[in-house]
Amino acid sequence: MKQEAAWSMLKWCGYSDEDINSRVKQVWYEIFEGPNAVYHENEDGLGYIVDTGNDDVRTEGMSYAMMLAVQYDRKDIFDKIWGWVMRFMYMNEGHHRHYFAWSVAPNGIPNAQGPAPDGEEFFATSLFLASRRWGDGDGIYQYSAMAREILRYCVHKGESERGSDFAGEPMWNPDNKLIKFIPETEWSDPSYHVPHFYDLFAEEADPADRAFWKEAAEASRKYLLAACNTDTGMSPEYANYDGTPHISDRGHWYFFSDAYRTAANIGLDSLWVGKDIGLGNRVSALQRFFLTHDRTSVYEVDGTPVEETVLHPVGFIAATAQGSLAAIHSDAGDAVDNARKWVDLLWNTPMRIGARRYYDNFLYAFAMLALSGNYRQRW
Repeated sequence: MKQEAAWSMLKWCGYSDEDINSRVKQVWYEIFEGPNAVYHENEDGLGYIVDTGNDDVRTEGMSYAMMLAVQYDRKDIFDKIWGWVMRFMYMNEGHHRHYFAWSVAPNGIPNAQGPAPDGEEFFATSLFLASRRWGDGDGIYQYSAMAREILRYCVHKGESERGSDFAGEPMWNPDNKLIKFIPETEWSDPSYHVPHFYDLFAEEADPADRAFWKEAAEASRKYLLAACNTDTGMSPEYANYDGTPHISDRGHWYFFSDAYRTAANIGLDSLWVGKDIGLGNRVSALQRFFLTHDRTSVYEVDGTPVEETVLHPVGFIAATAQGSLAAIHSDAGDAVDNARKWVDLLWNTPMRIGARRYYDNFLYAFAMLALSGNYRQRW
């Protein structure tokens, strides 16, 4: 089914179709083709993404690249990346078998023996969207079947009645339906919560699990309301199941790199599913706070400054601007005006160069796709 581009906030803010299309094309070039590209191919023609700040290949970046490839209609790149993932990241044995090693060296040697659940949820979503756009192929390129398999293990690992193949821990808590930071922990990462993806899973996953995913979508929206501070809109990187910051020797209880994505996810949820005034209010509060506070400083979620400097200033601007898609549905009187300011701020911010460009430029890419109406579920 052909679908025209969704509503474009960039066009609504006064930017021309020509300029928008040019910027969207530039995003692909910078990440995949230009002199600052983070995409590479090995001697077998398989593709991988290097986290330039850490010199490794992560399920985060690989799944992000697959999402961009399907949105840009680049099946060739999508298949090369997915082929690399299945060859070097998929775990066939051990405690975490059927999950993906979250960090692997560019030569394919694993750095980690465990997964990060945001990779699995982006892999599954990208595969379902690939099936919708291009249809299913054979083997690992039978996209929808592979996505269903990923989700089957994410939900059912640890269920002894399913046999030893399902040994381990699930990625979602079976009782509260919230995604975990990693399978072994009983806390979450608010930026992992993508309820609009779970609504998609409720349509495409194994029929027996579709009710679970519908519940997970609603649970995540409620969780995001709890995790995002009412006054500042900020969420912590790690949070307990009640939304409060998870304080431990791991750190990460303040608003830092991972947490920037929370506003972006709320924005895409608004674009794909529909407005939620409560979540719009949270993003509006975030935008208001950072229009009047130092954007290079790190803060606790209540707005208390931390003696640390942000690592990803471009990614922060991009993700907060993407949140404008939700902020315009806030009932705050200054919300629409502030949302426009953030869109303009992003438009006038160039993509990042240098060692930390990987994360920033992926968030930039997602924001440009969403704000231009080109981040789609169907074609």
